[in-house]
Amino acid sequence: MGTHKDWGTQTTLGGVVTLSGTGVHTGRPARVTLKPAGIDSGISFRRIDLSNGTRSTVVKVEPRSVKTMPLCSMIGNDDGVTVMTVEHILAALAGMGVDNVVIHINGPEVPVLDGSAREFVDAIDEVGVVYQAAARSFYRVLHPVRLQIGESVAEFQPHHRQVISTDIEFTHRNIGSQSISFEVGCDVFRDQIAGARTFGFLAQAEQLRAAGYGLGASLENTIVLGDDGVINDNGLRFDDEFVRHKALDACGDLALAGAPILGRFWSHRGGHQLNHAALNCLLNQQDAWEWVDGRDLETDTFSFNKVPVAVPELAYAT
Repeated sequence: MGTHKDWGTQTTLGGVVTLSGTGVHTGRPARVTLKPAGIDSGISFRRIDLSNGTRSTVVKVEPRSVKTMPLCSMIGNDDGVTVMTVEHILAALAGMGVDNVVIHINGPEVPVLDGSAREFVDAIDEVGVVYQAAARSFYRVLHPVRLQIGESVAEFQPHHRQVISTDIEFTHRNIGSQSISFEVGCDVFRDQIAGARTFGFLAQAEQLRAAGYGLGASLENTIVLGDDGVINDNGLRFDDEFVRHKALDACGDLALAGAPILGRFWSHRGGHQLNHAALNCLLNQQDAWEWVDGRDLETDTFSFNKVPVAVPELAYAT
């Protein structure tokens, strides 16, 4: 377990790392470079394929930036610059406890890589997480906030740590009803959540592509379910990989708050739209949460297993 000094403190990356792949929806080549950022910077994306001109090419990860889409999370700025499919990279940063990062991206969509957050986590491990000389800020949930949309339900509940609980129900025999609950922390996220891949149904593939989604999806980055089951040659990584991926998505979607949320988030039959709506519902009820400083929290609030290391001055990105 991390100490109060470590996990009440802001963090960044210990170096620069680049990952390349394909956008799962656009089908376009995509590259991201993650760079250390200074205290209180938060997480932001910089579209390096666009000239500055009269509009900003930076999109900051914060609630006001969220643009809801049915099959992924997209953020944008006031000048109309957007970045889509941000959920997996944000889940990796949140799951590994990284606060301040600048992400240079050469197009409109984050690469899907293998369909999970595993390669992003490996990249973070490669350069390490380092702490900075400033306290973290947290949202702390004070009372339950519940949202129901049709048969889908989400609720934030008070809790002294950050917990994500997810239930799913699908009629496909390979999924059915699955549930998972995990406490956000490095070892748990790395070992149990990060490797869970996105999934889709073969019967819906043509319809999705006609609507402009899934143009880059393949058996290399998506679990594909046919009538007879999983058609990927190597099968599943976990028996309940489907619900683990839904939990991964929720972790990334909640990171759009711009700061960690101390509380339990529970969703039933959820997805990106429900996660975004529930987050908005929480933040709009200002009596339901409070800002807390990491220095004011007890040591046992923090559950991360891998302690960051102090390093000399870094060259922070802009």
